[in-house]
Amino acid sequence: MENTLKNQIILDSTNDFSEPTLRRLPVYLQYLKTLETRNVSVVSCSQIATELNLNPIQVRKDIETTGVAGKPKVGYELKELIANIEKFLCCHIKNEAILVGAGHLGYALLGYHGFKEFGLEIVAAFDTSPDKVGKFINTKSVFHTDKLEEIIKRMDIEIGILTVPAAYAQKIADRMVSAGIKAIWNFAPVKINVKDGIIVQHENLASSLAVLSKKIELKINKNI
Repeated sequence: MENTLKNQIILDSTNDFSEPTLRRLPVYLQYLKTLETRNVSVVSCSQIATELNLNPIQVRKDIETTGVAGKPKVGYELKELIANIEKFLCCHIKNEAILVGAGHLGYALLGYHGFKEFGLEIVAAFDTSPDKVGKFINTKSVFHTDKLEEIIKRMDIEIGILTVPAAYAQKIADRMVSAGIKAIWNFAPVKINVKDGIIVQHENLASSLAVLSKKIELKINKNI
C-alpha cells in the first residue's frame, strides 16, 4: 500500500504538539473551507476564535504548530492556511481501513463521506449477521468475519475500525493485530489492550454524552 499509516504523524513523547491541538485543527479546517466557498482570501485568529467560540491565543498557537506564519494586523492567506493544515494532518495521504461490526453505528460510519477529506477510506466491512453478509452498505462489501485475516493481508490494510459490542471487542482486536493491523479506531464501549507499537484511538460515546448532559444541567440551573 502506497503512502500508508507509517508515513503519518504518530503521537509520542518527542512530538511538540498535543492531542487537543490535533482535535481542534480539523474543526478549523472545516470552518476555513466554508470561508473558501465565499471567496474569502484572508482570515485572522480572532475571526476563527469568535466563530468557533475559542480563545484567540489558543487558535494562534494551534496554527503555529502547522508551520504557517500570519501577517501582523492582516492574518493568514486562506489558501495557504488550508494547505498547511491539510499537510500537517496528512490529508493528502490515502489510508484504507476495514470496519468490523455493521450495526447501526457501523452503518453510519460506512456512509460518512467526510473521512475522505482526511485521507481515510473504508474499503470493506465485516459482520456475522446473515442479513448483512454478502451485501453492500453504501457501496462497501460486507464480508463474514471468518474472512477478516484473509482480506486484511490480501489488501495490506493497516487501519481497523471496531464498532462491535464490548464482549467481542478484544477478540476482534487481537485478530486484527495478528493479521497486520497497525492502528485501531475503537468505538466499542470497552478499553482494548494491544501490544506495544500498535496505535489505539478510543472513542467513548458515553463519556461525550455525560459531558453534554452535565453542560445542559449547568445551563438550566444557571437560568433558574
